[in-house]
Amino acid sequence: MSSISGLQPDPSMIGGIAQPAYAKLPDPLALFATRSRRLAQLAAASEMKPYLVFLSALAEVQHDIQRDLPAPEGPDAETIARAAEFAMPPLDRGRFTLDAAFDATLERFLDGVRAVEKPLPAQAALDRVIAAGPVARDAMLRNVLTDSLPVESLAEHLFLAGALQVHFTRLAAGLPADRLAKLADGVCPCCGGPPLASLVVDWPQAPGARYCACALCGTLWNHVRVRCVVCGSTKGIGLQEVESGTGAVKAETCDECHSYVKVFYEGKDSGIDPLADDVASLGLDLLMRGGPYRRAAFNPFLLGY
Repeated sequence: MSSISGLQPDPSMIGGIAQPAYAKLPDPLALFATRSRRLAQLAAASEMKPYLVFLSALAEVQHDIQRDLPAPEGPDAETIARAAEFAMPPLDRGRFTLDAAFDATLERFLDGVRAVEKPLPAQAALDRVIAAGPVARDAMLRNVLTDSLPVESLAEHLFLAGALQVHFTRLAAGLPADRLAKLADGVCPCCGGPPLASLVVDWPQAPGARYCACALCGTLWNHVRVRCVVCGSTKGIGLQEVESGTGAVKAETCDECHSYVKVFYEGKDSGIDPLADDVASLGLDLLMRGGPYRRAAFNPFLLGY
């Protein structure tokens, strides 16, 4: 396996970027279709091909089930205004309640995943989710929303995470992007979740700007480069990458909180999807295991590795 090379902190001109938009909300109908294609593309040249093909099929189901889904019950204008005033996420995970839209989303997703080719343990896990009663399902949903997935039932939670992603992405898409307030470092302004990675974009209106990506609601939010996305420190920030890599993915390390989060560079690969590429770049995580930095990002499809 390749080794890791250390790099100096990212030298991009922070001051040269013209005020990029703080948040970019997801397009649910495009997000999962694009992700499915990206996973299939990455699978072709990966040692993780079976798993990436499986995730590609799940993303395709996430896309397909959105046709004619009931509209989700998003926060009203007063809730959005109050959230902005007090620097709180308008899609509060802790106050998530079941509604007709999520019930339909979950049932359609579980039904669609039945037809996806999968190993026997994954099929057994899906069967357990389908057979679970309301109390057990609710407990698993809360685990996903608090990013605390039990090791012994990761596969079951993966399926529920897939349904929650569809639901929260649709909720986020209905929010006013210009009313979102900046919360604490490393916190999604829509749902309050942690970043799964960050992305240095190559958009015409914001070339070189960095955005953190949320694994749950698909929101991207602007974050200053050469600043830890976990603790906000600007001291002891470094970059590491696989020596034989293309430069499209690096691990940003922080000597203050001893954590790392991946950074992807659209200028090196325009097809990057943060969630898909995070899984596909597992080799970088494996190489980082032996060092002093812990992975701080959360990706429900990368747990257990």
